[in-house]
Amino acid sequence: MRKIVLMGRSEAGKTTLKQALRGEKIEYQKTQYINNYDVVIDTPGEYLEVKRLGAALALYSYEADVVGLLVAANEPYSMFPPNITCMVNRDVIGIVSKTDKEEGNPALAELWLKNSGCSHIFFVDSTTGKGVDKILEYLDR
Repeated sequence: MRKIVLMGRSEAGKTTLKQALRGEKIEYQKTQYINNYDVVIDTPGEYLEVKRLGAALALYSYEADVVGLLVAANEPYSMFPPNITCMVNRDVIGIVSKTDKEEGNPALAELWLKNSGCSHIFFVDSTTGKGVDKILEYLDR
């Protein structure tokens, strides 16, 4: 299985998705630093939100085979600029999380990820597991 690094804003659902991908019990825990697990690298949202920490994300993208950009369906804006995926020589996929949120707009989140240059886009609800299997299938390629 290929290794994936998860990047996104705080509370985008990275750690919950990490728990779902690894078959762990889903429970809230704030990621304080980059956690490098067997097949998942979980990153704190602050590394994306604070410019001077962004270099760490760039470095950790080379520790993985796939970069996963997360945008929650209920986010008001995207942190990922257009065509950001050309910055790494890895597969970059988009993941729309929190698709169960009534106030969410998965189609808008998908558009932001397409504009960022993501090659594939997945829709997940990590708490129920919906869509997680499709990411696992992609990582098994």
